[in-house]
Amino acid sequence: MMISTEGAEGGGDQPCFRLEPLNAHLSGKAGETHLLYGDTDATSKVTANGVQDIEDRILRITGYYGYYPGYSSHRREEGSESRADTPGSEASGEGTSYQTCANTVLKVLGGLLLVLCVSSSWVGTTQLVQLTFKSFSCPFFVSWFSTNWNILLFPLYYGGHVVTTRDKQTPIQKFRECSRLFGEDGMTLKLFLKRTAPFSILWTLTNYLYLLALRKLTATDVSALYCCHKAFVFLLSWIVLKDRFMGVRIVAAIMAITGIVMMAYADGFHGDSIIGVALAVGSASTSALYKVLFKMFLGSASLGEVAHFLSTMGVFNLIFISFIPLILYFTKVEHWGSLSSLPWGYLCGLAGLWLVFNILVNVGVVLTYPILISIGTLLSVPGNAAVDVLKHEVIFSVVRLAATCIICLGFLLLLLPEEWDSVTLRFLAAFADKKSEEHGEELTESSIHTRSRSRANGTVSIPMA
Repeated sequence: MMISTEGAEGGGDQPCFRLEPLNAHLSGKAGETHLLYGDTDATSKVTANGVQDIEDRILRITGYYGYYPGYSSHRREEGSESRADTPGSEASGEGTSYQTCANTVLKVLGGLLLVLCVSSSWVGTTQLVQLTFKSFSCPFFVSWFSTNWNILLFPLYYGGHVVTTRDKQTPIQKFRECSRLFGEDGMTLKLFLKRTAPFSILWTLTNYLYLLALRKLTATDVSALYCCHKAFVFLLSWIVLKDRFMGVRIVAAIMAITGIVMMAYADGFHGDSIIGVALAVGSASTSALYKVLFKMFLGSASLGEVAHFLSTMGVFNLIFISFIPLILYFTKVEHWGSLSSLPWGYLCGLAGLWLVFNILVNVGVVLTYPILISIGTLLSVPGNAAVDVLKHEVIFSVVRLAATCIICLGFLLLLLPEEWDSVTLRFLAAFADKKSEEHGEELTESSIHTRSRSRANGTVSIPMA
């Protein structure tokens, strides 16, 4: 309502107060407001209950900074629009979070499937080696023959590139792109010999020593001892690459060494046992040196670069290492009959499984979590143990079982991330805070329940000052 001072109808001299309708004044001011602000829609809207008029008058009388008629209605409309937009934004946020969760679940499930495949392929490779040695005990020839199959890795990678991508490249273009691993100028003959030769020698030594160990020990013992390469990688990275020192990994390395000593002690430090342990530890050492040098000189590589590098090592093996099997053949160290008498079924199956293992390891690191690949390698130990017990009827001594368990436990400790201690402390602190909040809520509920019972019984508690 609005207050006005005018003369009375009876012509009296005394002033009187008369109530006038608000709409006339508001309609009169509307034209002026339109000239000032150019917003006729906002000033012409009046709610049925008059709330807009009251708010506008209060804002005009108080001189609110930046006021214009219809301000309150604009605020209400903006609020309604924001509330109308909120469900959509929430829905989009929920859709994004759902998609993220779905991708994570698929990645984890794919990783678990990959773990089983990696473990199965490595168990199959190890067991097939021992079956091959029953009729063809030539470990270096087996290692050389299996390494030659690495040549197929880059063609297989290029085939996957053609199938899965739209921007297709020619084999030469893709080969040159992946050759950048050797340097900006690509792969030259000098770089081919300089970079490929040491890694190819370490690769051959790792496989050859592993196969020699399988002639002395069971598949379970060799696979368990080979898991020590993780501890050797940490020690070399700490010494050579100056990686971060972690006490838990030092403990894991000590556990690995303890397991090695216990494995050698199982048969009294004599006979084939100690030789087999030394060969398996040598294989783990050369494998660790290969990985550390790869990280030092070549750094992190993509899937295409790794496939290119392994294929290059296969070519180097075929060209420059083929003379060693011939020398071993003529010196009667590894002698076999005619080529037709060779167990080609076992040899091709072994080389194929080894190739599948290398593909799964390198593809799995890109597609899923690298820790799952390590777990897959670790699971080959119980897998080989199951095959040895069920098929070969191997009886493990208590010392060997204890040594295997200690090595596997050390392997698991090496898989802990670098920030595992801070993450664990934050988790424990959050868990303790949650427990304290729940305890406080329980105390509050119990106090309310006590007060309600006291009131029902007619008693009043008087707080002490």
